[in-house]
Amino acid sequence: MKPIVFILLVILATALMGSSFTFGKMGLSYASPLLLAGIRFTLAGLLMAVWVRNHQHPASVKIWLRVGIIGLFQTALVMGFIFLGLRTITAGESAILTFINPLLVIILGTIIFRSRYRLSQWAGVIIGFVGVIVTLGFQIQLQTGTWLGLGSAICWAIATLLVKQWGGEMNIWVLTAYQMLCGGIVLVVLGLFIEAPHLVINMQSIGIILHLAVLGSIVQFAIWYYLLQQGEPGRTSAFLFLAPFFGVLSGWLLLGEVVYANVYWGGGLILVGIFLANWQPGKLRDTAS
Repeated sequence: MKPIVFILLVILATALMGSSFTFGKMGLSYASPLLLAGIRFTLAGLLMAVWVRNHQHPASVKIWLRVGIIGLFQTALVMGFIFLGLRTITAGESAILTFINPLLVIILGTIIFRSRYRLSQWAGVIIGFVGVIVTLGFQIQLQTGTWLGLGSAICWAIATLLVKQWGGEMNIWVLTAYQMLCGGIVLVVLGLFIEAPHLVINMQSIGIILHLAVLGSIVQFAIWYYLLQQGEPGRTSAFLFLAPFFGVLSGWLLLGEVVYANVYWGGGLILVGIFLANWQPGKLRDTAS
């Protein structure tokens, strides 16, 4: 893949990820958290399942089971932990915790898959994480939502490694469709039974749900999984540090939230972290063992 294409796809994917926090916040005015997340991903999964009906589907129960496991971690657990955590912590705190996932990818990749990463990659993800904290204002408190936010980051890191390990066994579009559908169904069930469900249907809520389902889910996940398959997960995941930065900017544009100087300082650290995590002296090469 040409570097310029990779960069443009990364920017698009992370911008959609970041803005999803803003549209999700807007959607909470019309629906309960888990139900909103469940409708979002169930609708996205169904729409994409129709679109990929003529693509090659997994031929074995084993592969279908792996799709379900990815959906459980990437969609149900990540989004479930995020929305439940938002009951006791702010959206900024949730974003900080969720997007430490690139650091966890390198840690878990080293432990589980024996991948080897350079010192500059470790430095890059740490600096990028500090940039996320600076961008969102150093607001971290140990509450129930804090642990749920950390759980979302761990589950996302696990899903990232599972996609890299298993994604080559199936069509990327089919994987995207059915992992969202599986996770979405789980979230709907949870939303109906563990919270007081409510849903307001009007033009605004429909527009928000469609945006989250199509751009914030189908397009976002398809691009992200494609990028993961094209590159080494530790380096690719470092770009996730851009997502909360875009989240702050979209909040400013769409909700009128104030953008403070720390956003610019944090954005600079994020860019430095991404550069270090991806830079290799001499010829670019895969550092995974």
